[in-house]
Amino acid sequence: MEIQDLYANSTRLTKASDLHFKRYMYELIDWDVRMLCIRGARGVGKTTMMLQYLKNHQLRSSQALYISLDDLWFTENRLIDLADYHFSHGGTHLFIDEVHRYPFRTWSQELKNIYDRYPGFHVVFSGSSMLQLDKSTSDLSRRCIFYDMQGLSFREYLSLEHNLTVPVFTLNGLLSDYEAISADITASAKILPMFTEYLHHGYYPFYRETRHSYEKAVQQIITNIIDTDLPALENLEYITATKLKRLFVLLSQMVPFTLNLTNLGQQIETPRQSVLRMCHLLQRAGLLTLLYNKQKNLGQLGKPEKLYMENPNLLYAMSANAEIGTVRETFFVNQLKASHKLAFTGEGDFKIDDNYTFEVGGRGKTFDQIKDIPNSYLAVDDIEIGTNHRIPLWLFGLLY
Repeated sequence: MEIQDLYANSTRLTKASDLHFKRYMYELIDWDVRMLCIRGARGVGKTTMMLQYLKNHQLRSSQALYISLDDLWFTENRLIDLADYHFSHGGTHLFIDEVHRYPFRTWSQELKNIYDRYPGFHVVFSGSSMLQLDKSTSDLSRRCIFYDMQGLSFREYLSLEHNLTVPVFTLNGLLSDYEAISADITASAKILPMFTEYLHHGYYPFYRETRHSYEKAVQQIITNIIDTDLPALENLEYITATKLKRLFVLLSQMVPFTLNLTNLGQQIETPRQSVLRMCHLLQRAGLLTLLYNKQKNLGQLGKPEKLYMENPNLLYAMSANAEIGTVRETFFVNQLKASHKLAFTGEGDFKIDDNYTFEVGGRGKTFDQIKDIPNSYLAVDDIEIGTNHRIPLWLFGLLY
């Protein structure tokens, strides 16, 4: 393969990209900085967003080149050499996908060298949500701005699938005006069936290309993350990857629940502390969300109080009969964690930003457990319009 094949591929992919829908992150990114990184789980749309930027700004490949580091060209060629060629031939921008798949595993140092050697040269790179930088080897963190990207919010799904334009709301704005907001949206849309669709197949943008095999596509995402992404970043052995898959299957059938590390360790034949480390790895990989006790405040150092699949689509991909209570809580956690701090306190289901207490449930949910707690609310499924601190669950999908 010749270097010009990379340029031809960049042109072909850019031309084929669709500009009619852009992810929420597109407008949040400062594209003018010299180096930025977009992190996120497989399938959330990182590649599409980079190609959209190239097409939207009408940048030719001779000026702005898109590459993926899992391309066979990089089995024998270095990223730093490509950057030198591109810069010396008039290139100003380099968009690098799948940086964690670089076969030489020196991407961090090479990116630092690119930044230092070529003044005015812009680099955008994407990678797994697990991507972490070792400051002791390259100090790339001082040179790079990082953005973490989630899958589609319910608001984005409404736009992409139903051409329904809804603005982004802040949590405070939602809590102060949920009655009017919910009444306004439901006056022109049957929102509950759309919400059910989203819970089953609306989180990963590729659902539009895999409508009849979406669950299998999500299962393949899980497999690729554990078999390919995790070993590339953590040097996992084959037996560990196998145990990770067994653990994930077990957790998908049990969440949300309080971790019994000893019991899980016995089931997958792994020491207790290794199970905890595996859960942390699955969280970094974008497959789990771990919820900690606010009072303990131990974060990654301690055992989480509750554990959730990262999004409801994962639940349905693992089981067609996912328990609806678990689905509701998983949705709530997923949409809130994008920009808010969640904790478990034992009073209500969730504490948000150390201020608001929430219980999540169906239409019959009552305030019995949180009636004496200030700033407490119910996030209620199967209702269109909210009243009296009973807020429709679907509204929390409008936060990004």
